[in-house]
Amino acid sequence: MTVHADVDLHYQHVDAAASSASSIFLKAVRPVTLKFEDVVYKIKTEVKNKSSKEKVAGGAPAESSPHHKMILKGVTGIVRPGEMLAMLGPSGSGKTTLLTALGGRLGHTHLTGSITFNNRPMSNSIKRTMGFVTQDDVMYPHLTVTETLVFTALLRLPKTLTKQEKVMHANTVIEQLGLMHCKDRIIGGQFLRGISGGERKRTSIGQEMLINPSLLFLDEPTSGLDSTNAQRIVGKLRELANGGRTIVMSIHQPSSRVFYMFHKVLLLSEGDCVYFGKGSEATDYFSSIGHSPLVPMNPSDFLLDLANGISGDVAQNQSEVKQNLVTAYKTNLADKVKAELQIACTESRQESGGHDKQTGQWTISWWQQFSVLLQRGVKERRYESFSGLKIMQVLVISLVTGLLWWRTDIAHLQDKVGLLFFYSVIWGLYPVYQAIFTFPPERKMLEKERASRTYRLSSYFMARTIGDLPMELVLPSFFLIITYWMAGLKHSASNFFHSLFTLLLNVLVSQGLGLAIGAFVMNQRSATTLASVITLTFLLVGGFYVQHVPSFMVWIRYISISFYAYKLMLGSQFKHGDTYPCTIMNSPGECRVEDFSTVKIVGLDNQIWAAGALIIMLVGYRLLAYAGLLRLGVPK
Repeated sequence: MTVHADVDLHYQHVDAAASSASSIFLKAVRPVTLKFEDVVYKIKTEVKNKSSKEKVAGGAPAESSPHHKMILKGVTGIVRPGEMLAMLGPSGSGKTTLLTALGGRLGHTHLTGSITFNNRPMSNSIKRTMGFVTQDDVMYPHLTVTETLVFTALLRLPKTLTKQEKVMHANTVIEQLGLMHCKDRIIGGQFLRGISGGERKRTSIGQEMLINPSLLFLDEPTSGLDSTNAQRIVGKLRELANGGRTIVMSIHQPSSRVFYMFHKVLLLSEGDCVYFGKGSEATDYFSSIGHSPLVPMNPSDFLLDLANGISGDVAQNQSEVKQNLVTAYKTNLADKVKAELQIACTESRQESGGHDKQTGQWTISWWQQFSVLLQRGVKERRYESFSGLKIMQVLVISLVTGLLWWRTDIAHLQDKVGLLFFYSVIWGLYPVYQAIFTFPPERKMLEKERASRTYRLSSYFMARTIGDLPMELVLPSFFLIITYWMAGLKHSASNFFHSLFTLLLNVLVSQGLGLAIGAFVMNQRSATTLASVITLTFLLVGGFYVQHVPSFMVWIRYISISFYAYKLMLGSQFKHGDTYPCTIMNSPGECRVEDFSTVKIVGLDNQIWAAGALIIMLVGYRLLAYAGLLRLGVPK
């Protein structure tokens, strides 16, 4: 008992010494008491018989049957303002599931029990005063630390603050979390060198600290960090708790120095709670029920051994040890925890009266959200969108195309028509495969930010799609300008701008198709396969390769982007009555362009109708893409 008393006294001194440091952290706007009672979570699994020949009662053949696996088995606890709770347990014990449930990110399909915040259920106002730091540190790799935090501040801080005040607030958080030395370095990623793991984690925490959260959840905040960095992170979190915040984290195997920083510890074993209380009292509790460490050891190692059913001084198998721990918890601690919940019930009602009257409105307007997201998107993708490699690629293809069709004469109508179809092909395929990779890589970021109601889905969608337009439209425009004059197409302004309009419309519609596929099929490999099938089908029925399409497949032509783009391209260079040199009855003559085989099947008429069809597709595919994002289960 003396050792644990000394540890508590030591951290009381640490807290006192840190009080001046923690004073630079803003106090919690609204203290929140988190209570969770009898939380149960199940998942549905399929149970199959080992042999298809087995019979069930009554002689019927056995088949797959639904089965529910218990992930959480009635977990109860309470965390008050100023306290830091650590949830420990081996892999698969349910600690991350519990953390996700408490943070309101698990859904309620198979979740039962009571989770309240100051005696109230989850609400939009609670979400906006809640921080949730994921284990993976989801951030944009090309943004610097400062840019990451400034954009987060601009999005999440209320519109009552000016832009300058938000930037100052971001800079203050950078200083508070010890990130000044790396503030101008990029975050980095798997294939991009950036800041260290500890700095990434502190930046992640800083994103949540910007809103001055009353309640902060962290999933494995020390994962992948060395002991020193882990202690530094948890030390910062303890300082934040001193400001009146409620902090809950899942953690796997903290060092002894980190372990004694926790105010409370919750130990899980296969979904059952086997300990809830002060971390400094955990070893004494287990000793009192017959489980003592044989040698001096890290208390977290000792607790994890017990949660795994390993007890050095008891000759029992693992299942018996686990069951004894569950029984001991229900006998010795469960009633005390529930009594603490009842006492806190009256206190939280008195403290929180009238505080939860905020509406579900957003912190900033739609236009402000769109503007900030557009700026952030352009900054993040500026290296990719405006890369010299991509520009060089288009320039080289332009020159090769111009040289192949150099000054094509009207006498070689097939070549000229082939160039027009090539325009519709290359700028019908390229944008599709570019757009497919728009949403899948950002899924985690979108889910993270939308879960905290950072912005509307519509503002994100518009900013994300419009932000890519400059390069999506500039590159094909340069391509047309180079090849148009090299190939000797008609020089009049009307013909050129008709071609340019068609090309850009084709790009936008194809991009919309790619966005829709990427939004519905978040797996990039599957999305690419599906896009290949669709685009190749559209090309084959586009009127150039196959002129006599079977009647049962003709309908595909009328939903083909290639068909309408090719038709408009032909209309940009030819009109009714145009002729070209040909041979008639072995004699030179003039033939009508509209009767040429690869033109006749598509026709030169109904140009407005073709443009209208593409415009309808332009809107329709983007609406489909938006509907695909709605499937992620986040509010509009």
